[in-house]
Amino acid sequence: MRTQVAIIGAGPAGLVLSHLLHLRGIESVVVERRSREYVEKRVRAGVLEQGTVDLLRATGVSAGLDRDGLPHHGIELLFDGVSHRIPLTELSGGRSITIYGQQRVVSDLTEARLAAGGQLYFSADDVVVDPAVPRVTFMHEGQRVELDCDFIAGCDGFHGVCREVLPSATSYEREYPFAWLGILADVAPSNDELVYANTDRGFALLSLRSPTVSRLYLQVDPLEDLAAWSDDRVWDELHVRLAHSGWSLKEGPVLEKAITPMRSFVCEPMQHGRLFLAGDAAHIVPPTGAKGLNLAIHDVHVLAEAMGDWYDSGRSTGLDAYSATCLRRVWRVQHFSWWMTSMLHSFPGEDPFQQRLQRSQLEYVVSSSAAATKLAENYVGLPWT
Repeated sequence: MRTQVAIIGAGPAGLVLSHLLHLRGIESVVVERRSREYVEKRVRAGVLEQGTVDLLRATGVSAGLDRDGLPHHGIELLFDGVSHRIPLTELSGGRSITIYGQQRVVSDLTEARLAAGGQLYFSADDVVVDPAVPRVTFMHEGQRVELDCDFIAGCDGFHGVCREVLPSATSYEREYPFAWLGILADVAPSNDELVYANTDRGFALLSLRSPTVSRLYLQVDPLEDLAAWSDDRVWDELHVRLAHSGWSLKEGPVLEKAITPMRSFVCEPMQHGRLFLAGDAAHIVPPTGAKGLNLAIHDVHVLAEAMGDWYDSGRSTGLDAYSATCLRRVWRVQHFSWWMTSMLHSFPGEDPFQQRLQRSQLEYVVSSSAAATKLAENYVGLPWT
């Protein structure tokens, strides 16, 4: 079998890339080791930047987003029992975020690719990537498939196979001494906007996925036993950390519960020969800044433009510069995500001096229009270049 671009991974990065290439008349095949049901149901990110929303609309895959997405124009920072609103849209020149779950994005894109005759191989086993040929081989429904191509796009996540075959790469990584215990609850959100809480007991976040489903998080030890956290214990702790005057937390049945470790990670370069990494295969950010999905989609936007230029004109300028182009935004997003994480979480063993510095940073952000603007323009997403 032959195609122009072999895409490993059917998450947002891989599917958006396949869709963008299709719009430019470039063939692709998507290979995914998980089942379609698993990919479409796994709950991940839910905050879309302005640039991500604009791209989905401009490329004709925003029907679900336009119908069910929830635009948000601010967030709240809660500390010392007082909530402070950051007016994102006002401070960022009219830009905003939209709440729309990653699983919905994946489902919409999968439907669009299948409707357009796209080739998607779910439940693929024993995927082997050879960037020298380039070629991808895998098992599907008991048959060995050999896929020759011009380019390979590694959109297969942090634990995928593509990054492993880069002959020389430098990794930059930071492990955080805490994790997030997240729940999905069948209850209407308790607030119209996201609430980020800094407390002596640790960080908490009130988020949502729809007008009837809430997403909430607690900072916990990364070695915490999930079984030790009953639903009642989770709700009790959320009540304490999110408490502030004139407001109350709504409870409901817990649909999902999981603990997610937190890390920052960057692989440089993001390419070698005809192999290009995108999304979590190349970089991971802590979820505090809500950037992972958005950064992945920016990567593949850059890659699709560069591949389109190569097929249209034979110019390799964009492909040669792919890694450097993406990494400029990757490191800006890494810094913002680290900054948000450092400002809002309790660090084990931190001394009173560090605690006072953190409190000073929070007070500055909510009292200075310049500092609040820095947060706002990064949170909604800097304009794409």
